[in-house]
Amino acid sequence: MQHQVRPSTDDRLQKVYRLLAELETPEEVAAFLEDVCTFRELEQMATRTECAEYLLRGDTYQEIISRTEISSTTLSRISRCIQRGSGGYATLLRNFIKQQ
Repeated sequence: MQHQVRPSTDDRLQKVYRLLAELETPEEVAAFLEDVCTFRELEQMATRTECAEYLLRGDTYQEIISRTEISSTTLSRISRCIQRGSGGYATLLRNFIKQQ
């Protein structure tokens, strides 16, 4: 019997990314995320995405913190991702912000 080698974490992540890209509706995305994330994790994603939107619109840290009650540490992390990250927040929010 031959031992199967488990795919690397990178390979498994790439597979998840491809599978997510195949989801076609917000309902499909919601169903998947609700299965793999806790309610608290989903809340945190929603808050971080909201804060990223405010940062991309030019709101100040104080405005965002008072509006969302997010910690300054987390807001700073989101800001660093927007400024020096892989562009995920901007890509996610680009069309949404244009429509507003």
